[in-house]
Amino acid sequence: MSASNEIDDFASLLRRHRLAAGLSQEELAEKAGLSSDAVAALERGRRRAPRPLTVRLLATALNLSDADFAEFTESLRRSPAGHAPQVQGPPLPPDTLIGRETELAELTSLLGHGGVRLVTLTGLGGVGKTRLAVAVANEVRGQFEAGACWVPLAARPDGPEVIDAVAAAVGLRPASDAAEVDALAEHIGSRQLLVVLDNCEHVIETCAWLCTVLLQRCPRLTFVATSRELLRAPGEVVRQVQPLSVPPSRAPVDEIRDADAVRMFLARAAAHGVHPRDDRLRQVSRVCRSVQGIPLALELAAARVNVLTIEQIADELDTSSRILSGGSRTAPLRQQTIDAALDWSYQLLGAEEREFFEAVSTFSGGWTLPAAVAVFCAEQTDACHERVLDLTGRLIDKSLILVDRDAAEARYSMFSVIRQYADRRLDDGGRRTVIEQRHLRHFVELAERAERTLGTDQQAATLDHLDIELDNLRVALGRAISRELGSESMRLAAALWRYFYLRGHYSEGRDWLESALRIARAADTVAPAALAGAARGAGYLAFLQCEYDVAAERLEEALGRYRRLDDPAGAALTLRHLGSIARERADYDAAHELHLESLHLYQQLGDKAGIAWARHFLGFVSWLRMDLGGARDYSAAALGYFQQAGDGEGITWSQLNLGVVALYDGDLDGAERLLHQSLGRAQRLGYREGVGWSLNQLGVVARRQGRLERAIHLLDESLAEHQELGDKWRSASVLEALASVAQEHHNTAYAAFLLGAASAVRDTIGAPVPLCERPDTEGTTTAVRDALGERAFAHAWGAGQATPLHAVADGYPPDALSTLDTPW
Repeated sequence: MSASNEIDDFASLLRRHRLAAGLSQEELAEKAGLSSDAVAALERGRRRAPRPLTVRLLATALNLSDADFAEFTESLRRSPAGHAPQVQGPPLPPDTLIGRETELAELTSLLGHGGVRLVTLTGLGGVGKTRLAVAVANEVRGQFEAGACWVPLAARPDGPEVIDAVAAAVGLRPASDAAEVDALAEHIGSRQLLVVLDNCEHVIETCAWLCTVLLQRCPRLTFVATSRELLRAPGEVVRQVQPLSVPPSRAPVDEIRDADAVRMFLARAAAHGVHPRDDRLRQVSRVCRSVQGIPLALELAAARVNVLTIEQIADELDTSSRILSGGSRTAPLRQQTIDAALDWSYQLLGAEEREFFEAVSTFSGGWTLPAAVAVFCAEQTDACHERVLDLTGRLIDKSLILVDRDAAEARYSMFSVIRQYADRRLDDGGRRTVIEQRHLRHFVELAERAERTLGTDQQAATLDHLDIELDNLRVALGRAISRELGSESMRLAAALWRYFYLRGHYSEGRDWLESALRIARAADTVAPAALAGAARGAGYLAFLQCEYDVAAERLEEALGRYRRLDDPAGAALTLRHLGSIARERADYDAAHELHLESLHLYQQLGDKAGIAWARHFLGFVSWLRMDLGGARDYSAAALGYFQQAGDGEGITWSQLNLGVVALYDGDLDGAERLLHQSLGRAQRLGYREGVGWSLNQLGVVARRQGRLERAIHLLDESLAEHQELGDKWRSASVLEALASVAQEHHNTAYAAFLLGAASAVRDTIGAPVPLCERPDTEGTTTAVRDALGERAFAHAWGAGQATPLHAVADGYPPDALSTLDTPW
């Protein structure tokens, strides 16, 4: 009984009449057609404004007289429910918002002037959706007459409790039955109100339904929702909350300091009393890139500064996200470790979604839809393709998979912390071996298909495609070799060696091939043809690094296998490679004979591509030995075929050969034109050897034109390219060309230094100066020796011989050699 009312309030009257009728709450609810929760809420006063229909149903069930019914309805009018309730406003931000200026401005404009009534902030766990929503709500609350209302849903386990939470936040205390939505709509009415639903993902269907209903009935109501999954409600505008910006790997200190992720890490580290100096900012940048700017991960990493150095944190994060724990004690459990944050998302997945989530963690560097089908499905049927498409969409909606739509084919990926988590779950499910075997099979087949298109007009597109898949290919190679799968490791390494050659990854390609060969020889189960191909590839990559003895050994092994297999195509290609070794050792007669033998085999096979390549190499040997007429004829014939076939690598080399012929024939303008063409094509193809060679010969042309500064620039670029590739033979020639420029620049001591460095390289690899280059090199040596005198020349020459090639390539002699001229 209310002490201030002459009539009992509605709750008291309802209870008195129910007891007088001898009914329990459940029995009354059943007679009235209501829920027992609704009756209980009315009796406790939790619900103070029942609909008129609800009152009539109760009166009928209680068999009230007219007088009792009048008293019943009068009590509603006099019940203390008429005051304007206070809404539950957004929390005050605990700290300064770092970054997000653009997002905050956009959302403020969207809610204030964009006519948008439902905005969902979505993104992975820990990305900062709630923190951004707090900032937005506090920023715009003044624009809403009834204010901004904050509804935390993380602790609400089911749908009905969501309605209770919204009702409580807007100042209404309804019971948990469907009729309460009517009460909510009536309560909000036409008030201009912003309601923020925070953490909707586990009650997504209820939130979507509630927003839909209330937006239809409350014309000035606006919702902002934070969720790891889209609501998919009518009128929803989605904004993906991205991680904070991270600096590039080689960014200067000022750029590192300005990156939002770095600013957050430094702020959180300062809270622990740690203030990294500028010389530690590169390590901070490593940490930020490792966690990809995810705010929760940054906070958890910064929490470790009290026990680890920043270098140690970065090193740990290179291999695992396990140290990302130990968050604030007052934070929800799911935000105290990165795994807990991801557990929250994982538990919301269905069984098949979990299996797919775990399966795609086997990819590195992203994947395509066909690749996902190959890994997830036992059989690649149309039905399974549809399942994978649907599962991919669901996990994108749940912020567990990222999608890149910039290219013609969509590509999918995961943030590294999510991928590591999913990978650990793959262990839990016991499906790792099956999934990784499917991954390996898919990329073996992909590499073999790609190999067949190299040397055609599809080469550029193929190389670009392999670039994109390189991380996956490396992972597949690593798994095949670590498990000593002889056939798979051999097939994959052999299919990729030419890609590694064209992209200049000589050491990597050779290492994979040598590992595969070791496994195959031990297993003795690999097909002889595959062994021959791998030995040939390993030999050619060793040749490119000027390890001629190892290269010859591998290539002779391959040649023997091809001959035993009666495989003339394989033998012809191997003879070509052996001819290249002889060419660089200046044994031009042997090189010419080997290339002729290769040509004859290709002619017998009717292999037009092989014939063109044999002619190219005969042209190459010809200009090295100063047979310019033969070089011109062979190279022009090869160019005609390469242009017809669309072989970019072949066209590059033929233009280069013809450009060098013009150079030594004295046609410097023609040489420059052809070499610019070869350089441009090589750059477009990403063919690094072609780039290095073209720059080298253009530098020689520039020196002969008297354009010494241009020659220095071109030759320096060429030296850097060849030195990085590991091509010592060509590096030595570039050093000798630079020495000629230095001598013409009157930097005679530096010229002697460069000549000494080149001589040391040639001694190491056992390759003399090519015949066509000897006049320039000998003339430069004589001029420098005469200018310096024997003693000073020997001093500078010796310094060059003692300096490592990588140091010479950096463009300076050692400080100890004080008599040297200052290099350019």
